[in-house]
Amino acid sequence: MKVLSLFDGMSCARIALDRAAIPVTSYKASELDKYAIKVSHANYPDIEQLGDVCDVKAKDVGKIDLLIGGSPCQGFSFAGKQLNFDDPRSKLFFEFVRLKNEINPGFFILENVRMKQESQDIISKYLGVEPVRFNSALVSAQNRQRLFWTNIDFDLPDDKGIILADILEDGITDRAKSHCLDANYFKGGNLKSYFEKHRRQLVFKEFLKDDWPLLDHAKYKYLSHLSFRKLTPLECERLQTVPDNYTNHVSNTQRYKMLGNGFTVDVVAHILKGLH
Repeated sequence: MKVLSLFDGMSCARIALDRAAIPVTSYKASELDKYAIKVSHANYPDIEQLGDVCDVKAKDVGKIDLLIGGSPCQGFSFAGKQLNFDDPRSKLFFEFVRLKNEINPGFFILENVRMKQESQDIISKYLGVEPVRFNSALVSAQNRQRLFWTNIDFDLPDDKGIILADILEDGITDRAKSHCLDANYFKGGNLKSYFEKHRRQLVFKEFLKDDWPLLDHAKYKYLSHLSFRKLTPLECERLQTVPDNYTNHVSNTQRYKMLGNGFTVDVVAHILKGLH
């Protein structure tokens, strides 16, 4: 299969193709982040990097069987300012549309965040399909709701039953599934954000089990003595079903950023299995 991956990041789509047992004859990637490219190259040195998506032309890439990408989502996210298509990053979606129309691939997958219905309808109009909402929680230990526009037929999988405790290096947690990982997770979290805003997953120490009943009521203000930490980069890889230590070629800050921006690999692998 000949693949063009836009906004490729650290090439999670390449991992997903391997996991779905789909042979790849060529994989061309458009990405600008030097740290993500470094990780991608360390794991898949055969990937051809094309640079800025705005400079990619159909005549330069030739025949493509699969066009895949997760265009920048900051303008659409409910967690952001919701500028939608007024956000320059969200306008990059139209580069995906341009290349899809120029190349006419056999298959395509576009991933993005949950958004206002108006924006969702615009994307659906340009791509000619309605999105499928897929929560990463079905195949991982993370709650991560994403929309997928694709012409590949697939059904949602049964829940694999993977829980957060399964992927921790140490410590305990008060929930089965992690809060959604984001690109700013490297900044860490706090009890208020964790319990009230449901953001920035925390891990607690084993010796605090006597305090555990209080956590059910989110009485974080009475638990200021709690000892907690953020997830490790390895744990974040596991949340995204990325192979252990796949990203360990760059600093932890950069690892957190690219993992927060990336695909949940097993979600994309499940969709790709529809090609068999």
